[in-house]
Amino acid sequence: MVITEQEYLVPLEKYLKAGLHIGTKFRTKYMGPFIYKIRPDGLAVLNMQLIDQRLKIAAQFLAQYEPQDIIIIGRRENSWKSIKKFADLTGIRCFAGRYPPGTLTNPNLEKYTSAKLILVADPWPDKNAVRDAVKMGVPVVALCDTNNESNYLDLVIPCNNKGKKSLGLIFYILAKEFLKAKKIIKNDSEFTAPLEDFVDE
Repeated sequence: MVITEQEYLVPLEKYLKAGLHIGTKFRTKYMGPFIYKIRPDGLAVLNMQLIDQRLKIAAQFLAQYEPQDIIIIGRRENSWKSIKKFADLTGIRCFAGRYPPGTLTNPNLEKYTSAKLILVADPWPDKNAVRDAVKMGVPVVALCDTNNESNYLDLVIPCNNKGKKSLGLIFYILAKEFLKAKKIIKNDSEFTAPLEDFVDE
């Protein structure tokens, strides 16, 4: 089945321009099914249709929870601006920076909190959060590049999870689709936040 241009969450050109589909030279067995081809320079290219499908699924999945029950975590600085903007628009809590181990598991910690779902920008640097979530039986949604492992993840969004433009576009799309699924906005035209607000130049 071929997806026509109109069925993408944003025009295909926007995805390509942000480099959402450009992976790394390293490929794990798990990410194999999401890889479309390997470029002559050795970089893996992710399947754009699968990225789009997973973003739709992820937004619907997130929308099954209340914003206060979700936490987004991004240790790598490249993700901070986009997850903070996402948090502002959706009311979802975020940790931009180091996630203190035990935050979800140790009630004695000052920063202790509970969550029913977590979303991580990269399961490798964010592994402490993934481990805590698993201990507490909390589902984990993760942005995964071609070099990521999928252990302990409940839903993988294949994408370039290192580039600022790519991360900005992902959280822009997730915010828009989450608000639509929650019926806070009716359609794309009611989503007024510009993409620039999600992207560090």
